[in-house]
Amino acid sequence: MFSEIIEFIIMKRIKKIDFGISITLIIICTICSFTGILKNLDYPFFIVSYFIVGGWQVLSMIIHAYNHWFTYGKGKRYIYHWVTLIAVCTMPLGSFCILLFTAPFMAIYYTCICYEEAYIKMRRPMAILK
Repeated sequence: MFSEIIEFIIMKRIKKIDFGISITLIIICTICSFTGILKNLDYPFFIVSYFIVGGWQVLSMIIHAYNHWFTYGKGKRYIYHWVTLIAVCTMPLGSFCILLFTAPFMAIYYTCICYEEAYIKMRRPMAILK
């Protein structure tokens, strides 16, 4: 019982940190891409930002899958994990072109999933009564 409470507290804290980092990376990468602050790179920064934000979110998905946090069958996160896995695995076959247009929307959707889990699904029981 005590270990479940500790695990819940840790999971809630990690989820809030995950949401904060995702939203921060999206905002910083968007600003840097549109303002052209980092012009000295070999590639346009918006391409680099795909790997920064996407890398963080893939790491987050691995942690969620390993710990079985909200990855039950047919849930939003479960379906999103499979879509992302297929998209990443098929990048060498040409899905890179598709991801070029869909990745920003996928990143925003993933951040919305994180927000929902951290601030809506994991509210304290008394907050639901208000």
